[in-house]
Amino acid sequence: MLTDTQIKEIKELQSECEELDGIQLKLNWDMLKSGGDEHLLHYEDGVLAAFLGIYGFGSKAELCGMVKPSFRRKGIFTRMLNQALAHCKDTYREILLNAPAESRAAKELLKKMPCTYSISEYQMKWAETPLEEDNLVSLRPSEPEDLTLETQLDVLCFGFLEHEAGPYNRSLKREENQDFIIIEYKGKSVGKLRVSHSSGEAWIYGFAVLPDYQGKGIGRDTLKKIVLKETGAGFPVFLEVEAENEHALRLYESCGFKAFHVQDYYQVQF
Repeated sequence: MLTDTQIKEIKELQSECEELDGIQLKLNWDMLKSGGDEHLLHYEDGVLAAFLGIYGFGSKAELCGMVKPSFRRKGIFTRMLNQALAHCKDTYREILLNAPAESRAAKELLKKMPCTYSISEYQMKWAETPLEEDNLVSLRPSEPEDLTLETQLDVLCFGFLEHEAGPYNRSLKREENQDFIIIEYKGKSVGKLRVSHSSGEAWIYGFAVLPDYQGKGIGRDTLKKIVLKETGAGFPVFLEVEAENEHALRLYESCGFKAFHVQDYYQVQF
């Protein structure tokens, strides 16, 4: 688990890299602070020169990192990445390298790696837009007995294997500042989502509705309710959506969300 000093150093390094490169790195701060995953840190003369985060999602791992500008072009990150891949290939069945779409340095490095482009993910922020609830659904906190549904939704909607989804959900429940919400439609539990609160922001994750109940306006009404609740509490609201999910992208845009950053993912080939 990262120490408070290491977390401070990573934040300072992130700010330096983002300011110089004009990008936004996806370091999954809720996961970094909660521990549980393995991360690589490289120091030179007592200074944090590079960081590589390894984030596990069931049988899938996402890797994202950075190098202090004054320590670049020394092969530091390539060595760290090879070390991380050697660690991950026996643990995960899918490994994705995450790079901000605007990062030239990342794209140059990826050209040398055994990987192929997989997908792009849009980070979106809600803009001031009039919203009116449709009152199709009701929302309630997740209870322990909802784990079966949450597992089923991860399998059906996010491609998890069944034996992975349960442990993954249980690990999420140990994280702080998370609201786990169940969506009910006509008295039946049909979906879920998670709202993470960090640094004065609310982020929506794991938003899923059972396939048989999609296309009924459930997602739109749920999204409106969450946005109104969080903005009413003073939080700006953010979310992430994969580019291939055009329906979800249009849904979020219709509720006032606008993309502000794009993250590209590359699948490692062994």
